[in-house]
Amino acid sequence: MNLRAGLVGGLCGLGLLALIVVSACVGRFPLAVGQVFHVLLAPHTTGNGADMVRSILLGARLPRIGGAVCMGAALSVAGAAYQAVFRNPLVSPGLLGVLAGAGTGAALGIVWNLGHGGVAGLSFLGGLVAVGVGVGIAQVFDAASMMMLVFGGLISSALFTALLSLLKYVADPQNQLPDIVFWLLGSLTQVTSGALGVLAGPVAVGIVLLCACGRMLDGLAMGDEEARTLGIPVVALRYGVIGAATVLAALTVSVAGMIGWVGLVVPHVARLLVGPCNMRVLPVSACIGAMFLLVCDDLARTLSAEEIPVGLIADLLGVVVFIAVLPLLRRGWRA
Repeated sequence: MNLRAGLVGGLCGLGLLALIVVSACVGRFPLAVGQVFHVLLAPHTTGNGADMVRSILLGARLPRIGGAVCMGAALSVAGAAYQAVFRNPLVSPGLLGVLAGAGTGAALGIVWNLGHGGVAGLSFLGGLVAVGVGVGIAQVFDAASMMMLVFGGLISSALFTALLSLLKYVADPQNQLPDIVFWLLGSLTQVTSGALGVLAGPVAVGIVLLCACGRMLDGLAMGDEEARTLGIPVVALRYGVIGAATVLAALTVSVAGMIGWVGLVVPHVARLLVGPCNMRVLPVSACIGAMFLLVCDDLARTLSAEEIPVGLIADLLGVVVFIAVLPLLRRGWRA
């Protein structure tokens, strides 16, 4: 299995690199592979269209590609971590209300006309507050109960969904409401080199921390009592992983809006390839998630004259992938 996992990881890494090159070439202004490498290896070259190619690559495509890689990896690792903590294969990063809270924060920023930076900041804060509300409810009633934590997340999600609906109701129907709806659909058009620089560091740290917890998550899968006998701090691990995964999901939503299915489907694909061990599932999920969202963004940019929101493509493609792997997943669930 270790050899298989190493082979799968290597192939995923090579596939991601190849897909990054392809993504740099495709778009409304197709580029040849030679043009891409020429500009990257000789960035100061001028003439023969080099300035235009450099502007397209450095100003738009590469930041967007980097954003898709970071966000796809973040959502996938967050989803795999949530599924490991809750020991439920149908859990996704939105379980504790982070998506509803982030959507509410973004809508509030749009209603208040705070600009893109303000919207992103309120979105991130809203996601954290929503999860805090869900965890707080669980702490009040039964801090040790996993079911109470799920109930707290459902209550928080319902609350912030209602608040989001209220903000959509009071928003200006001519200017603000279309912006809220478009943001909720998910898009990578706002990813710039500056935004990518802010996003990449925390995402990388969060992914590394969660992957480092893989062995303890494997112990947690045997049950709380068995995990404690192995010396695993169950409560600290559970809430620490939830916190790190929530930050990853909230960062993603604050930059690109709602992008669903990635955190639910990709971990299942990773488990089919490398088995149930979280030490292997988490890093492989990161690589597959990056490729998945990169493919979705390529399709969003090229399928029609007008760009399609990447969240819609991710939903549609995620459903197709989930249906395709469902027969294999059912065998594992029966076992």
